[in-house]
Amino acid sequence: MSQIDPAFLRGLTRPRLARSHPARRDVLRLMGAAGAGLALSACGVKGQGGKEKVSQSDVQKYWAGKVKSGKLNWANWPGYMQDDQATIKAFEEETGIKVTYKEVIQEMGPWFGKIQAPLAAGQSIGFDLMVMTNGIQLEQCRQLGYLAPLDLSKLKNFQANAGEPYKNPSYDPGNAFTIPYESGVTGIAYNTKYVKEEITSIAQLFDAKYKGRVGMMGDSQELGNFGMFLLGIDPEKSTKADWEKAAAKLRDQRDQGIVRKYYTQDYVDAVSKGDVWMTMAWSGDVYSLTSPDVKFVVPKEGGTIWTDNLCIPKTADNPVDALTLMDWLYVPENNAPLTEFINYMPPIPSTQQIITQHAAEATGDEKKDLTRLSTSPLVFPSEADLARLRHYRRLTQAEETEYQKIFEPISKGS
Repeated sequence: MSQIDPAFLRGLTRPRLARSHPARRDVLRLMGAAGAGLALSACGVKGQGGKEKVSQSDVQKYWAGKVKSGKLNWANWPGYMQDDQATIKAFEEETGIKVTYKEVIQEMGPWFGKIQAPLAAGQSIGFDLMVMTNGIQLEQCRQLGYLAPLDLSKLKNFQANAGEPYKNPSYDPGNAFTIPYESGVTGIAYNTKYVKEEITSIAQLFDAKYKGRVGMMGDSQELGNFGMFLLGIDPEKSTKADWEKAAAKLRDQRDQGIVRKYYTQDYVDAVSKGDVWMTMAWSGDVYSLTSPDVKFVVPKEGGTIWTDNLCIPKTADNPVDALTLMDWLYVPENNAPLTEFINYMPPIPSTQQIITQHAAEATGDEKKDLTRLSTSPLVFPSEADLARLRHYRRLTQAEETEYQKIFEPISKGS
């Protein structure tokens, strides 16, 4: 456990109203199959013997002879670390491992395009740790054998402190290659100035009485998921027939004029101003809005949880040091200051208790901000909300193409 002063660890804790994370999520989801598919077909990507399941012998073989070097290079997204890198400084002081941290990931498609050639050739990409969103690019890295199999016996803090929804995710069974960094939720935001009933159901997004006042996401997978949730279909277990049923409901919603617009990220301004009264939304957007009129709910039918994951390239020069940092981040006292800056869902439930304690010790605006964070269901969903959340379905390249053919025309008006 870190012995650094908690006030130092907290670093910059003010919620930031203009966040980069939701915007880049939109871009990576929209790129989806197109970005990864083009990279794979044009560059002739070859694998490194990837496996769906990892055996203990695979783990032992990879980690045999590898030792701590005292340094590591970490690739991450912008806005995912305190400006003064307080968390990294605490890790360095406690472990003696020097971290070179770079915010070089802007979108998943281009990032995959940058790293795939050296990884395919068995060469270092210059980073020992990277953060990747669950989606087609992470799936390609898994299938092509580009990621180091994790030695879970060395991730004792993860085993002890990670919440159950973050263990054994459908996109990485058994956490064979990844552990979560931060997560967010796709649900419904609504403006209580205009909506005079409690919103609890996806069906209300399809209610004709809100004609022209509903926003939906233009992203095909987000849109398709909500269509399936409405029909009681679990997207993680869905088939092509399920997609077609959901698409029919979504087309009908569109053709009735219920949907005002299919949004990327600009729904935030629309729902706050009342251009739309309710809309599909990302939890982090609504939290950062800080508006008392706009509420966020995980609908009773379900919502989507998306996760940015820590993973180690198979060709990493310093994998033991990277694994050490991964596990260190799962100490609640180490994770809390990071969550206080990022304002997204941490994978450690007990982080909430630490932030509550920090709020009690703080004064002024910091106390107000930390209290809001520690009590926010957008950052710390209830067990009931968590139980209703589902991950994106893992799609092969062929499935992704078919999925896009079914759902993309809905938001395009065809």
